[in-house]
Amino acid sequence: MRTPQATYHEPVLLKESIDALAVRPDGVYADVTFGGGGHSRAILDRLGPRGALVAFDRDADARANAPDDKRFSLVASNFRWIANHLRFLGKFPVDGLLADLGVSSHQFDTADRGFSFRFDAPLDMRMNQRAKRTAADLVNTLDEQALTALLRKYGEVDQAHRVARTITAGRARAPITSTGQLAALLRPLARPAEEHSLLAQVFQALRIAVNDEMGALEQLLLASAAVVKPGGRLVVISYHSLEDRMVKNWMRAGSLDGTEEKDLYGNSLRPFKPAGGKAVQPTVEEKQRNPRARSARMRTAERQ
Repeated sequence: MRTPQATYHEPVLLKESIDALAVRPDGVYADVTFGGGGHSRAILDRLGPRGALVAFDRDADARANAPDDKRFSLVASNFRWIANHLRFLGKFPVDGLLADLGVSSHQFDTADRGFSFRFDAPLDMRMNQRAKRTAADLVNTLDEQALTALLRKYGEVDQAHRVARTITAGRARAPITSTGQLAALLRPLARPAEEHSLLAQVFQALRIAVNDEMGALEQLLLASAAVVKPGGRLVVISYHSLEDRMVKNWMRAGSLDGTEEKDLYGNSLRPFKPAGGKAVQPTVEEKQRNPRARSARMRTAERQ
């Protein structure tokens, strides 16, 4: 029988990420992307009775996966506010922080959440269903120039201006309110072999913008300098180049743009140092078992 958390989301790079976190039995840890709870349960398995784990997830659906464990706390909030919540819980700072970015299998596979063009559903894409702005709001209100910039920045869409022009022309005839409408509007722009790639890029761009994923990641990384104790670990699994570039810059240079700050004596001021060498990727076996792991990249750093 499949466990609830496996049905919800199969954790990517599970052993590799928990090993990289270097869990101490009496340590305090943060899993900022709880989802189905697979990573959290693996951390709890390595914690002793004095250890503690604080998890974060803004998606209300994730709460059903919370383990009944006195060492565990689940915060129903965006991880960008991690420092405030950890202070409130008396768990600041932590010995390690794990982030498995992106969208859970549950969110992709639940049709009415609007994350996937495999279904005809409301064009929603909100991770926090209490948030007001949906993907439909973006495609129906942003002007052509703003849409072009969004698609180029967050989806790295080829000929983003053409896609944006098609969207604005389509909404002039009727509001675009469903994933099916948007997909049908864009399919003629690509050859059959490239259709999936185009739709994936456009949907990714809209999802990132709706949930301000890059803004949240930026705040998380900056906060990690204070949140993680000296000697503690920061482990981040990303799924596209925009996330991975920001994570790599932060771990290697201590800035989001890759510029390394130094003191008057030329010593680096970066708060972390990379640990474990190059980014870790899933094995061939894991990619075959879980296709959504294919683009995953894991990076690890240690707080100095």
